[in-house]
Amino acid sequence: MSIFGRKKDDGSEATGTSESVSVPASRDAELTMPTYRAPAANSAPMGVPPKPGAAPARPGVPAAAPARPVRPEPQGERRTLIVGRGISLQGTVSDAERLVVEGTVESQMIQAAELSVTQTGVFRGEVQVEDAEIGGLFDGTLTARGNLIIRSTGKVKGMARYKKLSVEEGGQIVGSMEMLQGEG
Repeated sequence: MSIFGRKKDDGSEATGTSESVSVPASRDAELTMPTYRAPAANSAPMGVPPKPGAAPARPGVPAAAPARPVRPEPQGERRTLIVGRGISLQGTVSDAERLVVEGTVESQMIQAAELSVTQTGVFRGEVQVEDAEIGGLFDGTLTARGNLIIRSTGKVKGMARYKKLSVEEGGQIVGSMEMLQGEG
């Protein structure tokens, strides 16, 4: 027998000779290759998405639906800028209603509705916000016209102005604090 499970016809196995004999291979019906069909003239190369509005590549096959945004923005959701871990941002941020700092931000002046510095985040500079939550390091001048929350892992260095202050056990404040007075 050969390694492919077919018997040799010449009897070389019985004699122990190592002559090579060619045996015509009969094709199994289930192992046949499908016939090759050339791509349609208007189809895109393989791996390239079709152009929007293009006719279907093959007759009878519907065209793909147009792409839609991954996540539609619900009404009333705040414009959010997230500075991820390991990312450093220097400069001015404008038109962000919510700023989430997981990496490092250095800025001269930021105005936003909400600031969140996570446990891994570092913010250096000046910011004016409605509400702030500090879980990492804030170094600079912070003005929170509403609530300032300093988490147990948070540390505020410099100047902090606030209307309402909440400090969890373990939270640190180094510098000067000032309570804002006025309309409320």
